[in-house]
Amino acid sequence: MLLNLNDGRVLLLCVVGWAAWSLLIGFVGYKLPLKHLEIDTWLTQPRPWGETRKWYEQVLRIKDWKDWLPEAGNFFPGGFQKTSIGGGNYALMFRFVAETRRAEYVHIAIWFFWLVTILWTSGWGVVLNLVVGTTFNLPCLWVQRYNRLRLQHLLLLKKTRKITC
Repeated sequence: MLLNLNDGRVLLLCVVGWAAWSLLIGFVGYKLPLKHLEIDTWLTQPRPWGETRKWYEQVLRIKDWKDWLPEAGNFFPGGFQKTSIGGGNYALMFRFVAETRRAEYVHIAIWFFWLVTILWTSGWGVVLNLVVGTTFNLPCLWVQRYNRLRLQHLLLLKKTRKITC
């Protein structure tokens, strides 16, 4: 049953739906074993069209705004706070890289909720949900990918003993 975009129930369904879906997907992501996050997959690997740290810094100016985004890595007990690389500790940096993959999977899965809204909205309501989903998840995805590129570079330097952090 599609509801009229002017119907307040649509807004309520969307707000509650996005919140509930985000919590559910966040919990599922939180339960994902670390061993499944240790290497990049086709979804998390750098894109062949030149996805680099410099691209994020120069084109998106990511350093100017990334710290304004909320960090929910430790929302669930025992979660991982992704705000510091732990003073250059190799194991902690490696874990941080894995956690960026977890966060990327979570934000991609949350984004897909806009498709569910097709069940009760139509036309502009669906487009609006697509815009909302993209606006709230794409910047988070960019930050995860940027941080992973940075950390993988640092880990490589550390491994080849070019830095001691």
